[in-house]
Amino acid sequence: MEQIILDILAELRSGRVVDDRVLLKLSHAAARREHADKRMFAKRRLLPFYQSVKRNDQKRWEAWGVTPELEERLLAVLRMKPRRSASGVATITVITKPWPCGGDCLFCPNDLRMPKSYLHNEPACERAEQNWFDPYLQVTSRLTALTQMGHATDKIELIVLGGTWSDYPREYQVWFISELFRALNEFDEESAASDIAERRSWYRSAGFPQNTEQFALFAEGAQEEIAEGALSYNHAFRLLYGNSEPWRLASRAQTATFDELELRQRENEGARHRVVGLVVETRPDAITPAALMLIRRLGCTKVQMGIQTLDQEILDLNERGISIDRIGRAFELLRIFGFKIHAHAMANLLGSTPERDKADYDRLVRSAPFQPDEIKLYPCALIDGSRLTERYELGLWRPYTEGELLDVLASDVAVTPPFCRISRMIRDFSSHDIVAGNKKPNLRQLVERSLRDMGSSDGVQEIRFREIGTNDIDLGDLVLDVVGYETSNTHERFLQWILPDNRIAGFLRLSLPSAAYVQRLADEAGSEGLPVRAGEAMIREVHMYGIATQLGEDGTSAQHLGLGRRLIERACDIAREAGYESINVISAVGTRTYYRRLGFKDHGLYQQRKL
Repeated sequence: MEQIILDILAELRSGRVVDDRVLLKLSHAAARREHADKRMFAKRRLLPFYQSVKRNDQKRWEAWGVTPELEERLLAVLRMKPRRSASGVATITVITKPWPCGGDCLFCPNDLRMPKSYLHNEPACERAEQNWFDPYLQVTSRLTALTQMGHATDKIELIVLGGTWSDYPREYQVWFISELFRALNEFDEESAASDIAERRSWYRSAGFPQNTEQFALFAEGAQEEIAEGALSYNHAFRLLYGNSEPWRLASRAQTATFDELELRQRENEGARHRVVGLVVETRPDAITPAALMLIRRLGCTKVQMGIQTLDQEILDLNERGISIDRIGRAFELLRIFGFKIHAHAMANLLGSTPERDKADYDRLVRSAPFQPDEIKLYPCALIDGSRLTERYELGLWRPYTEGELLDVLASDVAVTPPFCRISRMIRDFSSHDIVAGNKKPNLRQLVERSLRDMGSSDGVQEIRFREIGTNDIDLGDLVLDVVGYETSNTHERFLQWILPDNRIAGFLRLSLPSAAYVQRLADEAGSEGLPVRAGEAMIREVHMYGIATQLGEDGTSAQHLGLGRRLIERACDIAREAGYESINVISAVGTRTYYRRLGFKDHGLYQQRKL
């Protein structure tokens, strides 16, 4: 193992490029030399070996003569799946425990082993089940994997999925987030081993299922009754989990106080693994001022919510149980509280058509009450056990052909404004679980190819299409562009660093709230108060692209050129010129120190700087 590392270093010292093809040749040569399986020299083994020697055998590592510049190039060779941190942060997705849902949409899966709408064999769900949905164990297992793959884990975005966050008991919400912070604060690949082992031992001794087969057996009977239509998900959930002593025992232990949470948040401000973004998922009808104040107190900075469609007839046909007006109010509240808004939109719902879908998406991204910052855009797929099955068998719903689907999605990408990012176009459903609908995991690539074939790609403004990714940039080529747009309760300014070819290196979202709206909302809140006031602008997001690197290290990516600070100063100038007296930032726990250095002071649920 050591020799192949030395071979790679020799190639790098000579100035030669070591790409995957060269690395494969070196691996094969090492395998022949040592009469071993070539898989012994795969990236997933080489990188942990290098890290282990550096950490545990200092003299041996020093003998290799690895300079900081050489190590940076070596890690670039050994890093697995570099796009996982190409947005500048390492992302960790965790899943909350199974729980009843306030809705019962036709298209929604009914897997009792998971929170409503998720399936047990989705990648993040598999990890969650293997860790008994324990947030501490989910984070530590993912941190270990990311570290072994060569990704910096100093800056972490936590994504908490599991249906409607606000449906869970308040005590569970506080405990879950507190444990996420504790895992990040305490994690060290070696010293955490005993804590992890102790937790796993507790779940085993409590009588929880120990493997996939046991989890399947646990839910089998109730799942069959759902499939037969004898029970709803919520009814089956109460019978299954309500009568399970291990789950009741865990529920009694899954509580924490705000004092405990806030202590761990303060620790995280200077921790090795800092939270630079925290996302929860909910429904529009669960979004109220009180719910948002709780979510913000937990440290959240972004909210995902299922919109699916803005066509009221289609919402009703799919038994979504919500009005367009309520969705619009949810957007307004999220925006005034400073949250990034990540909407879920679906094409090919029951009752829709390709042309209807195109018009619906255009309304979502352009109409004043809505205009999300980010979108999950994916086609409806028929999942075995969902209530859509009956309509499918009656011929009332059919999946779009591939041509129809690509036409809809390509049209949607083409009309997406420059301030909006389409984060994904498929769900992580296994093709075995999809009875009818798209099964191609490379749907986004097919859509982008379609746009290029039509000659429409040059005009695409959508953020992900324009991201610089892992590329270095020349500071002199960047131009600061300001895109203004109006919502129903704010004046939005999207500040973006762009290159001559329109690729984007970073951006800032600035909200200039309507004073009349803020006052009206404050009057409605009454004695409960409102965390924002008239005359206060809001920075809702600052994001720079480039491979995530260690906190405090120099680098050549967009994250390390002072571009974020310059965006913030320009945002302050814009707010001041517009007559605002102060500016808030919805900072993540791990970015508070950064904003303090820029003159922001802790101010309730936000950090604030006087203008």
